[in-house]
Amino acid sequence: MLTGSSASVGPAELLKAAREGQHDAIGRLLSQYINYLKILASTQLDRKLRHRVSPSDVVQETFCDAHRDFHMFRGTSDREFSAWLRKIMIHNLARIVERHVLAEKRDVRKEFSLNDMKKSVDRSTMQMDALLVANQRSPSGEALQRESSVLLADCLAELAEDYRQVVMLRNFQGLPFKEVASQMGRSSGAVRMLWLRALTQLRELIEAKEHESQPGNDD
Repeated sequence: MLTGSSASVGPAELLKAAREGQHDAIGRLLSQYINYLKILASTQLDRKLRHRVSPSDVVQETFCDAHRDFHMFRGTSDREFSAWLRKIMIHNLARIVERHVLAEKRDVRKEFSLNDMKKSVDRSTMQMDALLVANQRSPSGEALQRESSVLLADCLAELAEDYRQVVMLRNFQGLPFKEVASQMGRSSGAVRMLWLRALTQLRELIEAKEHESQPGNDD
């Protein structure tokens, strides 16, 4: 029987417990990926789509599918499990785009494919990895146990809303500061300073998680 909070029990242990039939293990395992999937979903939903469906809706649907189909998962590692969840979410996002966007533009339906969505989500995943590398001074002990992009998403979720927004617009959508400023209702100079402060805080959060993961730093 597993003890401790979901955050204190690693994904490998939760995967093993879930395979052994411990009824709460799957839910506890999935809870470790909430921020990761929400960040990825956010990169795929533009402002028009968000009036109809939220990133949280996408994550909830993905979790329901993963819980139902967990018996089909054959991997053993955190990286394999996050890739499996990502695959499920890609299918859900593709259905959303088809339902809400392509239904209104049937002439472009044939130009959209599931592979297009996969490529888009893969790009966002690479952007997360690049952002982690740029803000990580040393290899993380915790990252040896958990998928690095998942850890980064947890750190992003801890940022203030305006910090998280400027990082998403600048680093994930690749918008120039002028466009970021327009979307956030600020000047380009103010946005640039906000972005630098956000990256500083993100780096501090990453380093704190590294420190917590070191032996002897359990309290």
